[in-house]
Amino acid sequence: MSIISHSGDRTYREFLQDMKTQVVQSRIEAARSVNRSLIGLYLSLEQLIVDRQEALGWGKAVVERLSADLKAEFPEMKSFSPRNLWFIKQFYETYAEAPEFLKQLVSEIPWSHNILIMQRIKDEAARRYYLEATARLGWTRNVLLNQIKAGAYEVSRQEKSHNFSTALPEYLADQAEEIIKNQYSLEFLGLTQAVREQELERNLIARLKDFLIELGYGFCFIGSQYRLTLGDNEYFLDLLFYHRFLKCLVAIDLKTGRFRPEYAGKMDFYLEVLNDKERAPDDNPSIGIILCAEKDRLEVEFSLKSKTNPIGVATYQLYPQVPSEYQGLLPTDSDWQRFKKSALPSDFSGTVEDN
Repeated sequence: MSIISHSGDRTYREFLQDMKTQVVQSRIEAARSVNRSLIGLYLSLEQLIVDRQEALGWGKAVVERLSADLKAEFPEMKSFSPRNLWFIKQFYETYAEAPEFLKQLVSEIPWSHNILIMQRIKDEAARRYYLEATARLGWTRNVLLNQIKAGAYEVSRQEKSHNFSTALPEYLADQAEEIIKNQYSLEFLGLTQAVREQELERNLIARLKDFLIELGYGFCFIGSQYRLTLGDNEYFLDLLFYHRFLKCLVAIDLKTGRFRPEYAGKMDFYLEVLNDKERAPDDNPSIGIILCAEKDRLEVEFSLKSKTNPIGVATYQLYPQVPSEYQGLLPTDSDWQRFKKSALPSDFSGTVEDN
């Protein structure tokens, strides 16, 4: 029996990884094929039901009878309950006259996902967004539900602040633009007042699963206060992630106050060091996200103009959205910071917020 040499061990591991990838891809394709067939079956069955109801004047009772007879004939199939047959009817009425590309989309995602989108999303553009995102990103049903609750479609339509178009190749800039939001909802932290940056970071790490869901599919956590060295100097990134589909490191800098131009310079420097010290040979350029309480669009735009590394600036929301009739009446985070400073003794030498 021959033994693989040390030099050949790496080649074997690469070969094994290729084999695993092929098996996984085959399973995915098989699952998609089954799903497409199931969706096609549902559409065909409902067309038969609708045609008979219209031609013969059958009422709603036929669905109950049909459910009992189909379950008796195909006991191994769980799809013929009266409730699911009504879902199939609603599904048929929703997509029977839809364009072909939309029919293709619904066949790419599981039935339970289709029901969720069909029940909760009535706007056609929003429905298309969730169908495409689910098919492309492989959202589980729970992730899809959370994205709908967080208003991911509405967030996607907001103007985002970044320099991706100038700092990345066009194909990569488009993908990077999709993974960043204009605003992140951190309501899951349960905070009721403004906090320092270190406290915000600790809370995010404690609720990391929820934070990963809010960031979006594809983010993998690497570490907090991630140490970088340059000569005798050391620097610490608040949060470091890797994005599976962009194949790049993503550094997040947390700021509890308003965006300041110097934050962009600091992130640009961090990304230079990150690319030099941590980036793998086949990785794409690292991306930075500055997550702050408030931002001015024009100030961000000018701050990012001269930066060569891809940087995005987003805000976060700690509390539930204030009703429109009360907006402008409550203090902002900046107001709160000014209040805290004015309340301090004149000889106080500390700082109010962490930078």
